[in-house]
Amino acid sequence: MHVDDLAAVAVTTAQDLEDRFGAALAAKDAAALRAMFDDEVNFRAMTPDHIWEAQTPTAVIDDVILGTWFASCGTMELVETADTGMVGDRHSFSYRLQGTNGDGRFVIEQRAYYDIAQGKITWMRVLCSGFQPLTGHP
Repeated sequence: MHVDDLAAVAVTTAQDLEDRFGAALAAKDAAALRAMFDDEVNFRAMTPDHIWEAQTPTAVIDDVILGTWFASCGTMELVETADTGMVGDRHSFSYRLQGTNGDGRFVIEQRAYYDIAQGKITWMRVLCSGFQPLTGHP
């Protein structure tokens, strides 16, 4: 499936959501990312220097994830989606991205815990490694 089609297709499983989330994030596809969140989402995240909160898909994606975290990034690519699973009734997964920003090449890893209802993320917590330089890598 092409990333442009992601926003139009309903999420059917947690694994589907995780795969599509990583692909849409790497592509900076705001519409596809917003479509994965419930209208009333409970979102919190911790990056190396800040704690973030948002309650709507627009705030999560436009104000936090794409509007702040990755706003200064040029190209990004999904390196891997890994460690998918469950912690009790809660879903978890991690994803690693590589890309470029004003400081050069970077790698970043995030771990997410989330709940879904009717194919949408209703609750999410994210822990971020921060942008780590890729020195000596192509």
